[in-house]
Amino acid sequence: MLDLVIKNSRLIGKNGEYNIGITDGKITEITKKDLKADNAIDINSNYLLPGFIDPHVHFRDPGLTQKEDFKTGSEAAAHGGFTTVIDMPNTLPKTNTYKALKEKMDIASRKSVVNFYLQAGHNSLDEMTKMMELNPISIKVFMDLETDESLETIFHDLGVLKQTTSYSGLVATHCEKRSIVQEETDRLKDSNDPIDYSYARPHTSEDESVAQTIELARKNNLDLHICHLSTRNALNMARENNITYEFTPHHLLLDNSAYNRYGTMIKTNPPLREKKDKINITDIDCETIIGTDHAPHTLEEKNKGVFTSSPGIPALETVASLLLTEVNRGNIDFEMIPKIFSENAAKRFGLDDKGEIAVGKDGDFTVIDMKRQGKFDISEFKTKAEYSPFDGREYEGAPVMTIVNGNIVYDDL
Repeated sequence: MLDLVIKNSRLIGKNGEYNIGITDGKITEITKKDLKADNAIDINSNYLLPGFIDPHVHFRDPGLTQKEDFKTGSEAAAHGGFTTVIDMPNTLPKTNTYKALKEKMDIASRKSVVNFYLQAGHNSLDEMTKMMELNPISIKVFMDLETDESLETIFHDLGVLKQTTSYSGLVATHCEKRSIVQEETDRLKDSNDPIDYSYARPHTSEDESVAQTIELARKNNLDLHICHLSTRNALNMARENNITYEFTPHHLLLDNSAYNRYGTMIKTNPPLREKKDKINITDIDCETIIGTDHAPHTLEEKNKGVFTSSPGIPALETVASLLLTEVNRGNIDFEMIPKIFSENAAKRFGLDDKGEIAVGKDGDFTVIDMKRQGKFDISEFKTKAEYSPFDGREYEGAPVMTIVNGNIVYDDL
């Protein structure tokens, strides 16, 4: 007997409607024939997509749970159509020791309503070797926090780690060059104009950092993934060198003129770019990965001034509808959606049982209603964050059900 049947499902690229059978959290049947189970869901001819995967979230747990925790963060993920998330290591303490990584795994296992994986921070070779016993999905390097000399050491050690342990060699980088950021921030530090934050961390800092990280990865035989890529020059370098990358919704849809409207609420790293330098919706292609960089803070933390307020934007609960709206406007091919939200991330991070609706794959699904219309209302979100630049914005197209390992974790069908 099947555990779950999802009935009357439209699948992208296929004609007609299908019934999907799930047993023990795995897809066991895909057919137009009638299937029976104790638990059957009729999704009423809506689209069934492979569960969305967000490779870049900050759930702030442990140590910063006034901003978010694994319960609220994962509920926000489910509300936004995500069945899997990858959490970043900049918590308190940093997730760069065996003890801290184990603690976060235990916390997430207790609290999360979606699948999760963890990135680890870099540390000494001995400590990173211990962490490999817990199989972090990759190592994260914040280039903007390191000198050129320390980056040489970090990447060298990661190369050694790859040779001596089970580490795959996958390194994810936040690309901004520290020296440029320091110089420009010093120049503008007395400004009270929020837009100056974007000039204090100029596009050149990202462009030079991307070039540097590509060279360091090549030199040390590492597999590179660039987080929240935001400039055209950086995108060209990534594509020329076959480097994977993420786009955030705010870098795609906003430019730095938005600081004049939203102030420090949209402060984030890297910052929003000038129109002439930024990535755009038209830059999305079949290799693109969407990573939200969901990074919530308290309102108090967001209102401390241009250079002292905290950088970060919550995005898990808006990104799907924002990009589905672009599909309805004719700006994105609908067939791109499962690629950029699921398939490409699954391939990049080695999640072999995810990213596709096929027999034997995990029973992770996102149900999409392309006609669902509304306005974003931050008061109805699951995140602890109480702000969003997209609050009040109209959308058309939304995730209406999220299924994780054959279990419904969000239902607004």
